Amino acid sequence: MTHEVPKGPLSGIKIVDMSSVVLGPFATLIFGDLGADVVKVEAGQKGKAGDMMRYAGASPTGDLGPIYTALNRNKRSIVLDAQTDAGKAALTALLKDADVFFHNVRLAGMDRLGFGYEAVKAINPDIIYVHCAGFGVGGEYEHRQAYDDLIQGASGFAALNAMRSGGAPEYAPSLVADKTVGLFATYATLAALFHRERTGRGQFVQVPMLESFTFFNMVENLYGETFIPGNGRLAYTRSINANRKPYPTRDGYIGLVPYSDQQWEQFFTIGGRPDIFQDPRFSTYAARTEHVTELYALIEEVAATKTTDEWLVLLDAANIPAMRYNTMEAVLTDPHLQQVGFFEERVHAVAGAYRSMKHPVKFSDSPASTRIDPPCLGADTETILESLGL
Repeated sequence: MTHEVPKGPLSGIKIVDMSSVVLGPFATLIFGDLGADVVKVEAGQKGKAGDMMRYAGASPTGDLGPIYTALNRNKRSIVLDAQTDAGKAALTALLKDADVFFHNVRLAGMDRLGFGYEAVKAINPDIIYVHCAGFGVGGEYEHRQAYDDLIQGASGFAALNAMRSGGAPEYAPSLVADKTVGLFATYATLAALFHRERTGRGQFVQVPMLESFTFFNMVENLYGETFIPGNGRLAYTRSINANRKPYPTRDGYIGLVPYSDQQWEQFFTIGGRPDIFQDPRFSTYAARTEHVTELYALIEEVAATKTTDEWLVLLDAANIPAMRYNTMEAVLTDPHLQQVGFFEERVHAVAGAYRSMKHPVKFSDSPASTRIDPPCLGADTETILESLGL
């Protein structure tokens, strides 16, 4: 007896994806994992051009760079030139039965190609048109290009490093703006699909990078300027404290986050310094927030008295949150990630063996899955065009 493999929650949804680099592909990666049919439209001719992330980093094929590979499974790749009559015809045919048109091309460029919102709505009145923009309509930055570095700087995020260190501003060593705004684009698309399910109406959705990432950044960092008049204390005191870091133990590093009053009292008792919690600067949550610099310095002193393993055993028994510090290499062999099967080895038909990450969210009835390995440039062009009668 055979059992039907459960389909993802977005099974039956067709997404025409003209996004590239990281932000858009991160969002459409999630759609693909959740079962959507994602058709990745890449510019140029087969064997040339395409998403620039194809060429970021070495790969066995030359067009499956490591970042591209991580972002573009569960997608079919078609190469077309939307500036030609044949390319326009193919894109029009793709859009006729699509649920979502998703891109990060500037609107003026899409209008010139003939695929702005009103033009696409004329092709498919119920379509959800998602535009990932650098900046929202109506502001003086509206027509500028945006990249992760620029958004980290403009949102104030890079300034947090300077506030913490007292030195120069720095970018986070991660494409944090691209990926965060990609998640904004994901929920926005899902919300629009839900709205259409209830009303039958599609709509235009714009996801601006600066506004989205500033929203993300300022949730805790508006802080002392939340109430008017403000006190000038921008940034959450805990976040920008230079002593907020993995603490050195006798043989490594550890992350320590006692939270409740009881946990703090237990932590200092286990560490042989029960007197610290009796200090009024540290005995309540509000007081600890005001004196966080001194508190972190004391944690560092106490952490150095035991090995990492000794701490983990003692703190786990006391139900105090703590984690071993992992190097990037250690993440690949982390026991928990191994036990849940987070990393998996797959075999690509062209590139050979590669490491992938399973979708982290669990669905009991409609699980996410990997159905298609990342496509080589234009791998599905012929079959897609044939299915469109072209």
